[in-house]
Amino acid sequence: MRDHVEPYLRLIPEVRNVPKQNIRMSYDEEADVLYINFREHTVATDSELTDDDITIRYDGDEIIGFTVLHADARAA
Repeated sequence: MRDHVEPYLRLIPEVRNVPKQNIRMSYDEEADVLYINFREHTVATDSELTDDDITIRYDGDEIIGFTVLHADARAA
């Protein structure tokens, strides 16, 4: 059973370093897109696409989430 939990336990150090208290993540395998949100049900007022295919979503000046394209390729 521990083998099933181990990959999630490795996330703990990274999650603890995130400056937001609430994090929601979902992964769309078909589209290979990872969604990371720091708020529930918030509509972004602005967004920016970086050169490395990450969309940063804002509410005013506050970052409320990220959309990571080609997520699987980044895991290597």
